[in-house]
Amino acid sequence: MGVKLEVFRMTLYLTFPVAMFWISNQANWFEDYVVQRKRELWPPEKEGQRQELEEFKERIRKQREEKLLRAARQGS
Repeated sequence: MGVKLEVFRMTLYLTFPVAMFWISNQANWFEDYVVQRKRELWPPEKEGQRQELEEFKERIRKQREEKLLRAARQGS
């Protein structure tokens, strides 16, 4: 019983990773499942969102620069 059990376990240990690799590399499955799921989780950006984000980053950058300028003037 011991040898048969070990052969079964070794077959299972080798078959499972190979099967998972084969399944995950199927182009149809990848397109249907993974890409669709990614689009559900992270929908494409709208035009206005990108512009608002850039404006926000610019405001924050200007605030930091002004703060650094004030600190530099006070330290001089």
